[in-house]
Amino acid sequence: MTRTALRICPLCEATCGLTLTIEDDKVTSARGDRDDVFSAGFICPKGATFGALDADPDRLRRPLVRKDGRLVETGWAEAFAAAAAGLGTVTAAHGPDAVGVVLGNPNVHTVAGGLYPSQLIGALRSRNIFSASTLDQMPKHVSCGYLFGDPNAIPVPDLDRTDYLLILGANPLVSNGSLATAADFPGKLKALRRRGGRITVIDPKRTRTAEAADRHISLRPGTDAALLFALVQVLFAEGLTDLGTLADQVTGVEEVRALAAEFTPEAVEGVCEVPAGEIRALARELAAAPSAAVYGRLGSTAVEFGTLGSWLVDVLNVLTGNLDRPGGAMFPLAPTARAPRAAAPGKGFTVGRWYSRVSGHPEVKGELPAAAFAEEIDTPGEGRIRAVIALAANPVLSAPDGHRLDRALAGLDFMISVDPYLNETSRHAHVVLPPPRPAQSAHYDFAFSTLAVRNTVRYTRAAVPLEDGRPDEPEIYARLVHILSGAGAGADPAVVDEQAIARLLTRATADPQSPFHGDDPGAAAGRLSGRTGYERRLDLMLRMGPYALTLDDVLAHPHGIDLGPLAPRVPEILRTPSGRIELAPAPIAADVPRLLRSLTGRAAGPVLIGRRHLRSNNSWMHNVPALAGGTNLCTLQVHPDDAARFGLTDGSTALVKGDGGEIEAPVEVTDAVRPGVVSLPHGWGHDRDGTRLATAGLHPGANVNQLLDGTRLDPLSGTAVLNGFPVQISAASGGR
Repeated sequence: MTRTALRICPLCEATCGLTLTIEDDKVTSARGDRDDVFSAGFICPKGATFGALDADPDRLRRPLVRKDGRLVETGWAEAFAAAAAGLGTVTAAHGPDAVGVVLGNPNVHTVAGGLYPSQLIGALRSRNIFSASTLDQMPKHVSCGYLFGDPNAIPVPDLDRTDYLLILGANPLVSNGSLATAADFPGKLKALRRRGGRITVIDPKRTRTAEAADRHISLRPGTDAALLFALVQVLFAEGLTDLGTLADQVTGVEEVRALAAEFTPEAVEGVCEVPAGEIRALARELAAAPSAAVYGRLGSTAVEFGTLGSWLVDVLNVLTGNLDRPGGAMFPLAPTARAPRAAAPGKGFTVGRWYSRVSGHPEVKGELPAAAFAEEIDTPGEGRIRAVIALAANPVLSAPDGHRLDRALAGLDFMISVDPYLNETSRHAHVVLPPPRPAQSAHYDFAFSTLAVRNTVRYTRAAVPLEDGRPDEPEIYARLVHILSGAGAGADPAVVDEQAIARLLTRATADPQSPFHGDDPGAAAGRLSGRTGYERRLDLMLRMGPYALTLDDVLAHPHGIDLGPLAPRVPEILRTPSGRIELAPAPIAADVPRLLRSLTGRAAGPVLIGRRHLRSNNSWMHNVPALAGGTNLCTLQVHPDDAARFGLTDGSTALVKGDGGEIEAPVEVTDAVRPGVVSLPHGWGHDRDGTRLATAGLHPGANVNQLLDGTRLDPLSGTAVLNGFPVQISAASGGR
């Protein structure tokens, strides 16, 4: 029997609506849902191959348990019992900090990843928590934490109404957008230009987005913060600042003026390799635009001054009067966010509540740097990590120095992976717990609705039923919560959801500003709807949210509900101690001298940057045959002048050396990268034994993070420097 079902795509941040064609519980095709209120039928190559990913023969269907050194299939009860025994042994002997938890990027694409990790970590009570955030966006969390008092209050460009968009270190025509959830980013940029708007892209590579822009400024990688500071300096020097309606909501403007004074265009042009006149022209354009938004991503965050650059993005939005106004950078209001309430001072944002054992890195948002993960495992001494819980994570490929981490994981006392694949990381596990295929999972975007460029709400139930005895992903997480809390592997997983509901309602019924104030928690819980515990939790969060929706409301609108364009939210959103936007936070100001010193201390030689591909997403989309090959290749892009200098030709093999090691990669000679810069994509290196990734293994590629040893970090956020780091390039011996 052939039928159709709706599904929100979980394969990137665009969150497009899909219409699946299903035959006998097999997804045979996927197309864009033209009636979806957010994506209106847009789809990219990843979404179109949803069925192939869903039916991947390498996807694990049953759990694995290590016996006599080998991972073998087993039943679910035995797998959970093995997980309980292994974790229990380690925590009984060494305490909870002996267990490290690492969360991968796919967690933000699932219902389970959005609801249960915090409960799991709370039950474990370990301080050794790591995630992909310190390989990606943590600088933005830190800068927004200091500016607005909430590290999750991240403004996004109001793409549908802006007149001028300045894009820094991002390639949304390929990435589909990041930290700015926008289905059909290409269409939105075309619409911007059709209405007379302008787009400027600042990037060391001539990306697809740069080619589509009105202006492309090619700067030296890692110098984004210096360039942005020069824009700030010009705004002050030429009297171009105008805070507009935020004038009474901002402190620290004069402090920023003083910090920017030495970053004149002439002072930075040498290190940025952008002429001073072009910097001044850009500042004037930004100030003169009727509305404008500055938007920065991975090329400006995973760098040496990532937090300073992220801060300066919003400093520019504030100084030009473009923060929190239509057409500028605005704060989304997610359906499950706390309902707006009267503005009031908050606790603000701090880091360093604890520090890593080996290198003394400060905690940030409850996490330690992913770059420190290996050393916390393999460095002897009291408090070292002896067991790991990896939740949809593959840090062997995504974190610095994968070879060291590979060896470290192999020496653990115990490891659990929740992962659908036996990949470069999960192959070390003692227990592998595979979640069901995507078609068998419900979907609600807890994370990306907080970053959406338009407020909507959508929820899709599983399109294909689970097999008898097969736990869904929320049950897998719930049973791990029970194991870590001491309730045992056999405890009822539904209790985890009911406990979460009870905690929420206990606080809500006591909160005078909550819609549940004065209610009886038990009676309120009895009114919740939903087939499962996680649906009941979603229903409660929607009822407590700003739109007073219910799960039944959302289910009655299968293509979603349009909640309207972004609206101003300052001062309600602010949680700083002053109750205002604190434009010159002391920790950020203290890092400015380091940036100033870099203007005269730039090392010579080539630097490396990463790059995105439309048919890839980090390390977890390389096993789909339809997405492999073509232009989706792991090549080292080199400018023709550099190729001649290094003795390289198109198709030859280059030897690339960095702080952490060396790799070989095929050469692609192209003038899309500027001289002095080479580019290699992230997430490759599928050449290790013991994995089950047949298609990825045919095109393994080189792992760029092996060039790093983990010592290059943005000090304010603990984020690894994955862009703009120095390398040595030569022709590989024996390479053609």
